[in-house]
Amino acid sequence: MNASPLLSTLLIALRKERLEVVLIGNAAAALHGAPVTTLDFDFMFRDTVGNLQKLKRVSADLEATILRPFYPVSKLYRMVDDATGLQADFMPVIHGVRSFEGLRSRAVERTIGGSVLLVASIDDIIASKRAAGRDRDLAVLPVLEKTRQAISGMPAAVTKATARRTPNKRKKGQR
Repeated sequence: MNASPLLSTLLIALRKERLEVVLIGNAAAALHGAPVTTLDFDFMFRDTVGNLQKLKRVSADLEATILRPFYPVSKLYRMVDDATGLQADFMPVIHGVRSFEGLRSRAVERTIGGSVLLVASIDDIIASKRAAGRDRDLAVLPVLEKTRQAISGMPAAVTKATARRTPNKRKKGQR
């Protein structure tokens, strides 16, 4: 199944309401080229009264329903529409990521159906899955590490952070 038309429809509604989100999770990893699958879209957004109102309007525009499946222990908002198969989770907090602003600053832009989408960096996706520590997240880490390696050309065990800290070693006699 090609999820692009459904994602494109969601992006149009998000843009109409000016709700800024960053795609995270396996859907984001897939857009980086990781061979993973998912049945939903996961987004991080800034938790404000205004953004919650925007999220409700997006849901109304799509004739979808917003649920709080893990209330009161989680601030996850799930948007579902059984008729279209839409399931999109909106989270103001995710494991391994300190802030929406930081996530957004490291995100990359992708165009889906003519709409621009911010996609979490592969490093942030890996950090989040590692910090969540759920079996299903830990199981996908080797695939995501290989994807990071393919994107960056670095060995899978070396992250950008460690690469910046590694001093340049010179051969004896070189300046």
